[in-house]
Amino acid sequence: MVLECHNISFKYPQSENDVFHNLSYKISEPGFNALFGPSGIGKTSFAKIITGMIRDYKGTINDEGLSTLLYTYNLERLPDWSSIGTHLKKIIPSDKNNQKEKLIDLFGINEIMGQRFSQLSLGQKNRINLIRYLLQDFDLLIMDESLANVDEITREKIILNIKKMFPEKFFLYISHNIIEVSKFCKEILVFRSTHKKPQTVSVNGQNLQLDEKIEKELLEKTMLEIMNVS
Repeated sequence: MVLECHNISFKYPQSENDVFHNLSYKISEPGFNALFGPSGIGKTSFAKIITGMIRDYKGTINDEGLSTLLYTYNLERLPDWSSIGTHLKKIIPSDKNNQKEKLIDLFGINEIMGQRFSQLSLGQKNRINLIRYLLQDFDLLIMDESLANVDEITREKIILNIKKMFPEKFFLYISHNIIEVSKFCKEILVFRSTHKKPQTVSVNGQNLQLDEKIEKELLEKTMLEIMNVS
């Protein structure tokens, strides 16, 4: 399985300038990788191009072996006609019940299964939405600020357990949190201002796994490298 993006160029409708120009990117192994950069730089547009949600672009994409590519973001909503527990029961296959219960426990949301979506905090909504996607059959999942409203300790627990539970899956994690992407991701594609050349630079992350300890010096080195190329 591989994701290869060759010379991708994209501009918004009615705009004369490209959001990004001749952007190339490749992922050839499962795991967590990241897109990092300021708001409005094109991370979400690039993610939607990868998943086929945006088709009006130049360049080519090869996603050989990746049959299902999904995109989730932090403001998605669920229907409010039933409780969260009932909704998940209806949309999640019965053969994934054990995995569902494990994720609900790890995400710390057992107590809200009887509530409706509108009654939840933003962080609870983020976690429910992410569970929905993790329990689908996917090869690549793009998480666009999917845990933005979740506290740091819970977010770290979730990311590390996702990496352990889904070792064969591809993940692209979009975040403005430089510590987070440096700590948990294998490769960080840093988006820079359009006047800077090249527009993207790849930085190797620390790719922390569950039950491992991070070396502070190495983490700081990665963060400094990201800041220097930004």
